Amino acid sequence: MKDEVTDNLEDHSENEDIEVRILLEAIYLKYGYDFRNYSKASLKRRIAQRMTLSSLDNVSDMIHKILYDRAFFDMFLNELSIKVTEMFRDPLFFLAMRKQVIPLLRPLPFIKVWIAGCSTGEEVYSLAILLTEEKLYEKTRIYATDFSEAALNQARDGIYKTNDMKKYTSNYQQAGGVESFVDYFLARYDSAIMDQSLRKNITFSRHNLVTDGVFGEMNLIVCRNVLIYFNRDLQDSVFGLFVDSLCEGGFLALGSKETIRLSRHASNFEDVSKEEKIYCKHSMPIPDVQSGKPAEGLPEGVFNRSTALISETMKRLDELQGLLRSVTRT
Repeated sequence: MKDEVTDNLEDHSENEDIEVRILLEAIYLKYGYDFRNYSKASLKRRIAQRMTLSSLDNVSDMIHKILYDRAFFDMFLNELSIKVTEMFRDPLFFLAMRKQVIPLLRPLPFIKVWIAGCSTGEEVYSLAILLTEEKLYEKTRIYATDFSEAALNQARDGIYKTNDMKKYTSNYQQAGGVESFVDYFLARYDSAIMDQSLRKNITFSRHNLVTDGVFGEMNLIVCRNVLIYFNRDLQDSVFGLFVDSLCEGGFLALGSKETIRLSRHASNFEDVSKEEKIYCKHSMPIPDVQSGKPAEGLPEGVFNRSTALISETMKRLDELQGLLRSVTRT
């Protein structure tokens, strides 16, 4: 009898796995969204939650709703995009950005940032505040992307709950904030509206990490707490996308539970902060060569290669200027 119960449970689990695979295939064929290589455990939790909320008895019923009810699919799609997020989440990460990455971005004439999987925008505005305080925002363009239009609309609005602002203020202070956090939003009733000055250099747009292509020549890519929902093969594919989207010396920032070290693309990157999962693609853009030492926390090997590259470039510029002077004299 016990063996029979065990067999029935195993059959049910196997059938459920098959139904989930069919559901994901149906979404891909009908709408073009590819979740087939997402973490199955995470997907099953989201599916079970939606089935409970919609009073659906089984996954087969949900497949029918997905195929024939666009509003239902849009609702489920939005639920898949929602991740746990808050402003200045993991304050030590933003502190590391301020101390170890900002000094290397500062000399650039223009800074391009891609926040991939931006969800409802809390991380986007956090970075905008950091760049503002470091006097870099005026020469920065932030591209914030997500596959969910509903999440993007909320991010564009930049309206959050005032109840969350106490927690966000604490995060901001721990992240090295140098101003008063309340100056960055307008409190109105139970809503906090982010200041318009923070939105002016942000472009929100739809982009699917699974199916869409390269996203420009970026100096910084931030993709935190997104890849944990992908299986290893899909993570590897996305890392390849990031390699192709980063300029030489660009930075990649991941979540605390994510790493590029297990990827076949790991050799393209060096550690900037092992603790905060910040990496750079080979050499840095422009280190502070005048001081003769790396910025705080910057790997010395990366600094040495960067300064050597700059020294060689300056030498060639001197040679070119000498050649131009000789041509002018003749």
